[in-house]
Amino acid sequence: MSVRDLVNDVLTSQTWKRTSQWIRGTAGRGPAAGHEIDGVFVPAEIVVYFGDDADKIYQVQQWLPVLERLNEHRPVVLVFRKLSALRAVKGHTKLPRVFVRRFEDLMTLYSENRYKLALYVNNGVQNFQSFNEAHTVHVHVNHGESDKISMVANQVKAYDRVFVAGPAAIARHERVLYDFDMNHLEVVGRPQLDIDFPAELSAVEGLRTVMYAPTWEGENEANNYTSVDVYGAKIVRALLKVKDVRVVYKPHPRITDSEDPKLRAGHKAILEALHADTEATGRKHVVSLTGNILAMFGAVDAMITDVSSVGLDFLYSHPEKPIVLTDRRSDRAKLTEEAPISQGCAVIDASSIGRLSEQLRQAVREDSFAEDRRRIRAFYFGDVARGESTELFVSAIDRLIDERAEAISARRALLGKDSPSVVGE
Repeated sequence: MSVRDLVNDVLTSQTWKRTSQWIRGTAGRGPAAGHEIDGVFVPAEIVVYFGDDADKIYQVQQWLPVLERLNEHRPVVLVFRKLSALRAVKGHTKLPRVFVRRFEDLMTLYSENRYKLALYVNNGVQNFQSFNEAHTVHVHVNHGESDKISMVANQVKAYDRVFVAGPAAIARHERVLYDFDMNHLEVVGRPQLDIDFPAELSAVEGLRTVMYAPTWEGENEANNYTSVDVYGAKIVRALLKVKDVRVVYKPHPRITDSEDPKLRAGHKAILEALHADTEATGRKHVVSLTGNILAMFGAVDAMITDVSSVGLDFLYSHPEKPIVLTDRRSDRAKLTEEAPISQGCAVIDASSIGRLSEQLRQAVREDSFAEDRRRIRAFYFGDVARGESTELFVSAIDRLIDERAEAISARRALLGKDSPSVVGE
């Protein structure tokens, strides 16, 4: 092929057409804003802002049922900065959705619709662009309650309020942050756990169901709490030795896309062990890579998990059921300080892995931590019962919106209606 033919092939390819359109768009000569509108009914009162790609869309998805309930009280719109994220929630919610690529268009959207409050499910760097809208109340809600270090980021200082689950989260912020106004924390429990989901897992007569639900490796080593690469296969093989146990393997959604060779090898070994046991014994173990874990808790008799939101969600919903926690760092003193839930369950680490089968049998059959779990649940969630968190969540939003409206009115009265310094006018 000649050079001219090669150039012609490139210039007529679909890849080049998409690239050239993007170049023209960034120069202001082609498709300008890069919007995709999908069922949007604006103006709304609440904007849920998400600046990340579809690989983190689980952070939004777990809030969708709560946001749909909120939408019945105050209109909600989902704003995405990445088209892949908007497309990932299609079919999962009827809430209005809009994709806005450019910062200028985001600010236009905000100024034209006067959203009263913005919710953020993570600390993505693009959240700071949304903060430019001064009259809106900016609230961080995160995407779970967890003892991971990422749950307390210094970025929370930028939000007007931070919604947390209970006393443990308050203590976590006190321990980690400096020069942070603790009055910015609002206790709302765990609204996501108030939802009654259609069951995605059924009990099996004659078998106890033990779920192994490990987390992923995190963005860096400090946030790496996964057990898949160090204990995963050993945990599953030990469970398979117990004849009346059915294993449910429910890994974090990002484990299947991991580029860590050790984690990928651990995940593969788990799948192979489960498949081999099913072939040999006929026990139908479950591998759930995309299901709703909250919709499975009802059929689970015991939980094995890492430091993550899973163990705390299970504790909130079913404090009567055993939990086993893993510790890849094998530092019991640090684990006790950073993850108080470890005081109410058996812990798998380097010192206990040698007696894993015995440890799991005691945790599941004898459940010697039952009283400790009830005490620890109160530390994490206070006296909030299941079903009450949504009410706390909505009430807090109502109050913050009312307080901001009063502040704007007071500013108007102080400075004068026509003053250019009046925020939000």
